[in-house]
Parts: sequence; C-alpha cells; structure tokens
Amino acid sequence: MIEVLRSNNPVTLSYAMALLTDAGCDPFQADQFTSSMEGSIGAIPRRILVPEDRVEQARIALKVLEEND
Repeated sequence: MIEVLRSNNPVTLSYAMALLTDAGCDPFQADQFTSSMEGSIGAIPRRILVPEDRVEQARIALKVLEEND
C-alpha cells in the first residue's frame, strides 16, 4: 500500500475516499482510530493508501482536489 494523501480535514478525506472508490482504486484510510483517540485537536493526520498497482490511477483521480484548492 502506498500513501496518496495525508490530511486532517475530514471533508477532504471523505471526498478523496469517494473519488478513489469511484475510480476503482480500493482506498484504505489509515490512522483513523489513532486520530480519533487523541481527541479533536487534529494532531495526527489521517492517510489514504492504495495498492501499489493503483497509485498512478489514484493520483489522476485526486487531481480534482488540487483544482478545488
């Protein structure tokens, strides 16, 4: 699994997961429970990982996030 996104923003994470799922990238959100255990201060960012063979496909799908910044 390769990291394609790291963020503390729950909206960005949710949107990214939806984009990656729709693109067939089989995303996995890491650090979800660790982040929730530390409370709401957002000190631990969550990571989105995809299988190694889907990294390029995932980066293309996530270009939408860059366009909306």
